[in-house]
Amino acid sequence: MSRIDETKDFIPVRIAILTVSDTRDLTQDRSGDTLVQRLEAAGHVLAARMILKDDRETIAAQLRDWIEDSQIDVVISTGGTGLTGRDVTVEAHRDVYEKEIDAFGTVFTMVSYQKIGTSAVQSRATGGVAGGTYLFALPGSPGACKDAWDEILALQLDFRHRPCNFVEIFPRLDEHKRRK
Repeated sequence: MSRIDETKDFIPVRIAILTVSDTRDLTQDRSGDTLVQRLEAAGHVLAARMILKDDRETIAAQLRDWIEDSQIDVVISTGGTGLTGRDVTVEAHRDVYEKEIDAFGTVFTMVSYQKIGTSAVQSRATGGVAGGTYLFALPGSPGACKDAWDEILALQLDFRHRPCNFVEIFPRLDEHKRRK
């Protein structure tokens, strides 16, 4: 089972938060606030925060900008992962992924099922990697953000988490670009 190895030093990760919404601004962004509070409480750094409208090209362009920013290690978006016509965040993420982390969506569904039962099938939460940056798309509810952070991301973004974690493989995410 997983555990935290207290003999290792914690390594803060620089995280950007993107809220996707046609109706919210920062004063109403409870999901973004939930993520910011949790990442800072865990000892990570809020590297950037933004709200964008539900537009696939705009979302993908912002993800690409943050992927190119050497001061950002992880991007977590919230909103736009549902089934309606305006929900395009997942497609925008997949437009930029080099590799998808298939099990992220599966584990998120398992966590959600414990909380909301079969309604969990309506989420399309996803994760991937591009340019050495981790990208995660979460549903737009504070509860879903809390569950994803508390049950998955807080552990995987902690270098001390065993048997393995996302942080320990940061140096190898773009190793294919260095090979000759």
